[in-house]
Amino acid sequence: MDASSITSTLFDNLNFRAERQKVISSNISNINTPNYKTKELTFESELKNAQNAPILKLSQTQGNHFTNVQNRNNIAGPSLVEVKGLQEQNDGNNVNLDTQMSEMSKNKVLFDAVQAAIKKDSTLFRSVIESSAKN
Repeated sequence: MDASSITSTLFDNLNFRAERQKVISSNISNINTPNYKTKELTFESELKNAQNAPILKLSQTQGNHFTNVQNRNNIAGPSLVEVKGLQEQNDGNNVNLDTQMSEMSKNKVLFDAVQAAIKKDSTLFRSVIESSAKN
């Protein structure tokens, strides 16, 4: 049971931030690997594509079926892509430590913000349950 309608979105975002942290860590750990190319986990562009794509709506064959059910399979998940256009070193590696550390810090701030939102959401849900149990 979700605490609110936004809970699953928050958990999806939290999972994305955790996966993004793994990709950034992988980039940093491969900074001395010859011919390694910087990777990035993108979700925003996939979300925009999914928003522009028509969503498959289900038919209502009986009066007691839900009328607003949508197929969530059209919503794409994050994709791992190689970052193009970065300056390469002599060994073909294009990982920039400063950029990756900056991305890691930004990702951690966003991870913490989503985590705080989940905590706040569950606290509100818990208070609603506790107050309804008193009645």
